Amino acid sequence: MAEHEAEDRKPQSDEARSAFAQPSGVTAQPQAPEDESQTTSEFALPTGLPAPSPSTTQEAEKSAFTTPHTYSARNAPQAFTPAQGIPLVKLTKEAPWQDLMRTMLRMPVTERPAPEPAQKQEDEAGPAVPRVLDLTLRIGELLLAGGEGAEDVEAAMFAVCRSYGLDRCEPNVTFTLLSISHQPSLVDDPVTASRTVRRRGTDYTRLAAVFHLVDDISDPDIEVSLEEAYRRLAGIRRNRHPYPGWALTAASGLLAGSASVLVGGGALVFVVAAVGAMLGDRLAWLCAGRGLPEFYQFVGAAMPPAAMGVALSFAHTEATMASAVITGGLFALIPGRALVAGVQDGLTGYYITAAARLLEVMYLIVGIVCGVLLVLSLGVMLDATNLTPETQFGVTSSRPVIQILASMALSLAFAILLQQERHTVLMVTLNGGIAWVMFGALAQTPLELSPVAATAVAAGLVGLFGQLFSRYRFASSLPYVTAAIGPLLPGSATYFGLLALAQNDLNTGMNSLTKAVATALAIAIGVNLGSEVSRLILKVPGAATAANRRAAKRTRGF
Repeated sequence: MAEHEAEDRKPQSDEARSAFAQPSGVTAQPQAPEDESQTTSEFALPTGLPAPSPSTTQEAEKSAFTTPHTYSARNAPQAFTPAQGIPLVKLTKEAPWQDLMRTMLRMPVTERPAPEPAQKQEDEAGPAVPRVLDLTLRIGELLLAGGEGAEDVEAAMFAVCRSYGLDRCEPNVTFTLLSISHQPSLVDDPVTASRTVRRRGTDYTRLAAVFHLVDDISDPDIEVSLEEAYRRLAGIRRNRHPYPGWALTAASGLLAGSASVLVGGGALVFVVAAVGAMLGDRLAWLCAGRGLPEFYQFVGAAMPPAAMGVALSFAHTEATMASAVITGGLFALIPGRALVAGVQDGLTGYYITAAARLLEVMYLIVGIVCGVLLVLSLGVMLDATNLTPETQFGVTSSRPVIQILASMALSLAFAILLQQERHTVLMVTLNGGIAWVMFGALAQTPLELSPVAATAVAAGLVGLFGQLFSRYRFASSLPYVTAAIGPLLPGSATYFGLLALAQNDLNTGMNSLTKAVATALAIAIGVNLGSEVSRLILKVPGAATAANRRAAKRTRGF
């Protein structure tokens, strides 16, 4: 009995007692009798709290949209939605599809209007998403390989997707890779496809045909099924170039000869420069047939014109003749098309593509420099005294008609080399002549405008006219712009810089090459500025005024 009482007096372990048991020494509170029939809510007021005031109870019984008693209309924060509401985006159907799609690409995804498919679907379930994405990538590949800007390639891809009823598409373009992603809704998995651009070629006729195809796909009055679009795209790929090989070689000679006359040469200089350029073109084709990279092709193409100039310097005492021959050969080799496209991509916010294009331009120019320097160094070693960097030439008021005709012939030859459509050659030729007239007028004014500034203004005029021509034709602006800037290319500054470097005059050579780089950038920026000015003065879809137009990228730090 005593043992049992001793066990009762021992403290129990924690496992033996309940966690909710009342500790020893605490006075138990009196409990009200429980009514099992009455159920209490979890949100009931606990025992011991004061009852709410009548005013609080009355406020709790009001609507959820009642203004709180702490709200002050005078000190109210600014509303997120403006008082006049969010403006509705309206796209004018009369505008070119390039402007329509470019405007939509510059919008946030949530503000884009719903797509209005321009093409009927054979199946009521909707378009075949993989086939539409594949067609879009193939069209973008041809445009990017032809030298089109990244923004215009994205606009074309976006136009094809929306025409076949695919909403929420996001195209992405880099220098060698195209990708597009389509997400049907927020709960569905996105579908992404990509394509690599491995070969590039200069054929503006093919470029114009692709633009015409995209224009027909975007037009609701023209029915283009997926099968028909694939058939037309295959036909564009199989089409031959509009000009034969001998015509391209002759155009190369005409370009170099016209450029030599443009910088002060005569009839003999024209013939010698044309022969040197044609030899260089054939040598470049030979290197291409042997599978050599494009860098070595430019090295080979730059050597014959330089050799002809050095040979002419031994035969004649006039220093201008040899310099004009070499300068004409450089005009035919400077990659103006890639330079304009690279700067345009950088100005519109596509920095990766712009960096890759400008890097390509740098490699090609280095190839030209290597080819010319090899020959000029040999000429300096043989004591070719007529090769003097002090010899300057350019716009002269003594023969303006000859120079205007030479600039038009240069633009004509450049258009043939770019494989342009024949009905665009005349417009490009006139545009090149206008550019040279503007440059000459600004360079010969009493204000003595610098050659770089005069080049920028003339290139801006070329870009403006090219954009107007492209809007009239509903086509790309490149065929109307690239060949027209040919007379403005910095051939003479490049030649004098290379000659000074060959003669170990680093200061003069670097100054001349810096002037050449500045002139090239002035051309590219002027062309892009002229295009933007044309969009400002013309009606822009989706914006009532030019101030409401969204830029391509927001790069001001936020």
